[in-house]
Amino acid sequence: MEPVVYTPVSAAANLRRSARIGGVLGVVAIVITGLQGHPLMGLFGLVGIGLGAVNNLMLQRSVLAYARDAAMSKKRFRNGVFGRLGGITLVAIAMGLLIRPDGLGVFAGLAVFQILMLVGAAVPVFRSLRPSS
Repeated sequence: MEPVVYTPVSAAANLRRSARIGGVLGVVAIVITGLQGHPLMGLFGLVGIGLGAVNNLMLQRSVLAYARDAAMSKKRFRNGVFGRLGGITLVAIAMGLLIRPDGLGVFAGLAVFQILMLVGAAVPVFRSLRPSS
């Protein structure tokens, strides 16, 4: 029986890949929504993708800082996470409410980015589970 070889997913590489794909999808969204008469919706979708990427980057930095600094408390780490998520949520809700209906594209962009990150992390894991022939 062969040992299972697992290649850990690089969070930084996954973020770069997801941001690039998200940027391309955002430009495509601007074109498609522009043809439908709502180019701002596509632009706000791109903003949502950007917010998701910035959140993920800040999360990665926060996790590294938490791992390096033994004096950092869980409470401080948790408050940073909740503060960041709360800020992004407030920005998204404000755009969604103040610039209706196009501002709702921010939520679509955030969702698309999260899907890209999940798929980017899952694909290498599924590849490692596939039996080699």
